[in-house]
Amino acid sequence: MKRFLFDSNAVTSFINRREPFSQRVRDTRLAGFALGTCEPVVVELFYGLELSQSRDANIIRLNHGLSRLCCWPFDRAASREYGRIAAALRKQGRPMQVIDMMLAAVAVSLGNCTVVTTDSDLNTIDGLSVENWDAAHTNEA
Repeated sequence: MKRFLFDSNAVTSFINRREPFSQRVRDTRLAGFALGTCEPVVVELFYGLELSQSRDANIIRLNHGLSRLCCWPFDRAASREYGRIAAALRKQGRPMQVIDMMLAAVAVSLGNCTVVTTDSDLNTIDGLSVENWDAAHTNEA
C-alpha cells in the first residue's frame, strides 16, 4: 500500500484544512492510500506549540488532527536509514536539520512512502519520493 508521510507544514495544512491540500487529502483517501506522519514530526509540532501564545487551544487542535492520521514510529529500520542519509549528506557537504533527516529515514524505511512537504531540501535524499500538495492538484496518487 502506498503511504504519504506529512512533514510539520503538511500536518498544519491538514489540521487547518487549507486548499488545495484538503482536496488532495480527500482524493488520496478515496483512492485507498494511507496518510500519516511520524514521531519526529510530532516532536517538532509539540515543541512549536509550547512556544505558542495559544498553547492550550493549539494542543487540543493538534491532538484532534493527529487522531485522524497514522503515526509511524522511529524504529530500528529508520535508525539504519538515518545513519545512511546523514552520512551521505555529510559527504556531499549538504547540512540538513536532524528532524528532516529523521522524517526521511522513517519514510525510506517504510518503503512505498512519499513525503508531503514544501521543503525542497528533502529532494536531495536518495531513495526518497517527495511531493508538494500545497501546489496545484495533480492526479499522481
